[in-house]
Amino acid sequence: MTEAEPGKSPDNPWPVRAVATRVAKYIDRLGTVWVEGQLTELKLRQSTAWMVLRDPAADMSLSVSCPRDLVANAPVPLTEGTQVLMHGKPQFYTRNGSFSLRIDEIRAVGLGELLARIERLRRLLDAEGLFDPRLKRPLPFLPRTIGLITGRASHAERDVVTVARDRWSAVHFAIRNTAVQGPNTVPQVVEALRELDADPDVDVIVIARGGGSVEDLLPFYDETLCREIAKCTTPVVSAIGHEPDNPLCDLVADLRAATPTDAAKRIVPDAAAEQALITDLCRRGGRALRNWVHREQRTIDQLRSRPVLAQPMAAINARADEVERARTAARRDITRLVAAEADRIGHLSARLSTLGPAATLARGYAVVQTMPDAAVLRTTADAPKGARLRVRVSDGAIAAISDGPEGTTQ
Repeated sequence: MTEAEPGKSPDNPWPVRAVATRVAKYIDRLGTVWVEGQLTELKLRQSTAWMVLRDPAADMSLSVSCPRDLVANAPVPLTEGTQVLMHGKPQFYTRNGSFSLRIDEIRAVGLGELLARIERLRRLLDAEGLFDPRLKRPLPFLPRTIGLITGRASHAERDVVTVARDRWSAVHFAIRNTAVQGPNTVPQVVEALRELDADPDVDVIVIARGGGSVEDLLPFYDETLCREIAKCTTPVVSAIGHEPDNPLCDLVADLRAATPTDAAKRIVPDAAAEQALITDLCRRGGRALRNWVHREQRTIDQLRSRPVLAQPMAAINARADEVERARTAARRDITRLVAAEADRIGHLSARLSTLGPAATLARGYAVVQTMPDAAVLRTTADAPKGARLRVRVSDGAIAAISDGPEGTTQ
């Protein structure tokens, strides 16, 4: 049976010194590096300085050591929260198995470089649409509970709470006190933001801080915080610094307030102002309604005052005499016409009687007709001897037989 390679089996393990030595040799081959971060701890010993360098965008840190004189001669005073660039070589200490970065140069992060980095981040977030106004969530008219993220016992907290309660006394707050400056700001604010966003009772979240330099407000330019604000489902109001200050979280938030006091005014309506507005609207509505009623009443009065409605029978009465005169005239004309026609008919009847055969017969004349065709006898030739005749006189008719024309031989 062959013996296992050292360190590959429990039967042939490496001693601690062998592992530590190999790790130290591997790390030693990494060479020197430049690293950027924020100082969170600084401990000075007699000849050595120990520091903790933290990544502001992630919960990661790195132990750093350097000669004490290097800290004393740094280009800027090194305190907790200072943003620095360091050059050094990673080292692994085999005695206690610890890792550290041995620094040989410290540089300050200049304002110009900070602003350039912020501008690049701003363009990146803008290109991703995090500043798009269409993504801004509307604020509730009257929030029940306001989530407030701010420093403990800060002026910003006092301003927001005092002004909001003065405007609407029934408003409630869910306050989360966090660091608002230094390397712990981003993780603490992000944690508070997630907690308040998950609370269903919170209607709006305010991130408030007083003014300061760009270095002081640097956590609110952080990419992690900006993306966390963009992910929130609850409307977020950014009230960082004063009017000239404009960190990136202002652009991502649903509403930017110039100051914490301005945030309270824009989130919570003024009860007195709203009451005055309601009173004014009621007054204006009542006046408009009364004016409308009066206008309609005048219209009705004008309609009722018109003659056709005031005395609807007047027009009929005014025409009654005219109708009666027309009826009298029509009756008179008809009577006259009937009388005239009656006279004309009487004259025609008299003429007809005079010219008719009856009158002629009454004067002694007779009408002789041949029978049986009843033709009027006009000539003697029409009544030969033996012809049957009908003689019509005024009072009747008699039958006769013709003897022929007179003067003819028998």
